[in-house]
Amino acid sequence: MSNAINHPLEPLTAAEVRLAVTILKDAGKVTRTTRFVSVSLKEPSKELVHGFDGRQPIRREALAVLFDNATNSCFETAVSLTDRKLLTWTHIPGVQPTMTADEQVECEQAVLASAEFKAKLKKHYGIEDTRLVMVDIWSAGNYGSEEDRTRRLARPLCFVRTDPTDNGYARPIEGLRPVVDLNEMKVIRVEEYGAWPLPPQQGNYAADRVTKIRHDIKPLEITQPQGPSFEVDGNAVRWQNWSFVIGFNGREGLTLNHVCYQDNGKKRSILYRASLSEMVVPYGDPAPQQARKNAFDAGEYGLGYCANSLELGCDCLGLIKYFDGHLCTSRGEPLTIKNAVCMHEEDFGILWKHTDRRLPDRPEVRRSRRLVISSIATVENYEYGFFWYLYQDGNIQFEIKLTGILSLGALHAGEKSPYGTIIAPQLYAPNHQHFFNVRLDIDLDGVKNSAYQVDVVPDPLGPSNPFENAFAAKAKLLATEKEAHASLNLETARTWKIVNPNVLNAVGEPVGYKFFPGDNCFPFASKNAWWRKRAGFVDHHVWVTPYREDERHAAGNYPNQSQGGDGLPKWTEADRPISNTDIVLWYTFGHTHLPRPEDYPVMPTAYIGFMLKPNGFFAENPANDVPPSPKKSAAASSCCSGG
Repeated sequence: MSNAINHPLEPLTAAEVRLAVTILKDAGKVTRTTRFVSVSLKEPSKELVHGFDGRQPIRREALAVLFDNATNSCFETAVSLTDRKLLTWTHIPGVQPTMTADEQVECEQAVLASAEFKAKLKKHYGIEDTRLVMVDIWSAGNYGSEEDRTRRLARPLCFVRTDPTDNGYARPIEGLRPVVDLNEMKVIRVEEYGAWPLPPQQGNYAADRVTKIRHDIKPLEITQPQGPSFEVDGNAVRWQNWSFVIGFNGREGLTLNHVCYQDNGKKRSILYRASLSEMVVPYGDPAPQQARKNAFDAGEYGLGYCANSLELGCDCLGLIKYFDGHLCTSRGEPLTIKNAVCMHEEDFGILWKHTDRRLPDRPEVRRSRRLVISSIATVENYEYGFFWYLYQDGNIQFEIKLTGILSLGALHAGEKSPYGTIIAPQLYAPNHQHFFNVRLDIDLDGVKNSAYQVDVVPDPLGPSNPFENAFAAKAKLLATEKEAHASLNLETARTWKIVNPNVLNAVGEPVGYKFFPGDNCFPFASKNAWWRKRAGFVDHHVWVTPYREDERHAAGNYPNQSQGGDGLPKWTEADRPISNTDIVLWYTFGHTHLPRPEDYPVMPTAYIGFMLKPNGFFAENPANDVPPSPKKSAAASSCCSGG
């Protein structure tokens, strides 16, 4: 195959995905009952990537997960794209891989065709025509049923539209929940929890359905007449002093790879790989229709497969560079998500400023510009925007933007629920939480790093603290995995610092970056709750592990219908050493959503994330060399620079 790849961590091209499928078919590994769950890049060794200079040939390999419906069996395989041959083929017993996009469509069709579902729909709601019924595939979870554990299942939620284009989520079918065997693609039972009337009102939000649209908004244009400041070669990007590779795969969606900073002519490694490793959305209503709602959106649905094709002027504003996502359907057919990733620059206010009162007409101020790399996934009713920001001062920020439509339930007239909020007549939104886990493979000036937990504490009262005002940051070296288990602490302004003890900075200290958490929360469900058994990563906000190529997902490789105990809790039980070695920092952060009427019919965006900041990595402010902004007018000339 062609070797026209610009960087060894570039995601698979459409041609490479097709080739991987062909190799597996030619090897006799694909039957009519086989589904391709994922095909993605098998990343080369770190040594190869860190030593890559663009001159040596790149050997390309792919990983694939396949599932055979006939035997209820999962397989992992690796193929050499360079040599066009099968490398490994491994049966993974007793697991259920991610549900595929094709299964979501087929599941809806199976429910709508089910005689049992139709009969109960007519019995409870008097509905005979199912053409206006919406069926959202929901993962089945694991609640201790031995029978359910041996099947590949889904437990869809159903809704009824009033017409083909209205908001179907406004009218949930509260009392019925079909259970679908995805291997046989048929309804095996319909669970009945009672009878609730359909809520009476529509909840439309589309522009052509809203009764009144504002007309007082003037255009806001963002122009860059000389073009952007970034350069793109394939998926490899250079922006000012930053360089990195944009990755994309079916499970994680957007990833950032090999993030480096050009510092005084030297390319310095900072972040080898950053990805959303897993997420879970547990609901806090014990009612039977609601209690089993807890979606692991990465491991059960695949965020890459749920990615939107982004549109200029709507999802992204300005001078945009788009990147396509190359995947395949469950039958191995090419599937390209156009514009799956968006990249652009944006102004971000003041970068730094100082006015010397002795030089009043010579203030110095610089505008901050950041590079935005984003992707948005729609998982049935909900949207998640994943935004990475790179700043001129060396900061790296990750922000998740939550929007979309709440997962709603029906009420009887006059009924209220203590576990949610009434947002329209006979319609309520259950309380729930969103937990995300991000995997940060940090390589500061090399792979051997150490992690410190940093707490700010007041000095003891006494002669050395006569004014009782002294406080200092106390850093504790984290020697082993269990020692690293920790959660946020506002009382000590807790942060974490990653250093390279083998490389010293300008003042003789180890070079470092500091991790600053943002908004967060704790889970309210008991540790005995079934979803928490499967999502052990929520037990701590911060985990640190030694790097292992096969430890990528915080809840394990196969959380779908799992019994729990996999992933971070299992790995860290070994309590491996994590000092002065290749380490990975895992951060769990959550959003507790007590819905408001203002979150309906579509939810204004909520924001949650974290920041990585250089802390002794540079000799001085790396943004000191940012030039002044051009003066726009005589009146504004004193706002930029006296130089």
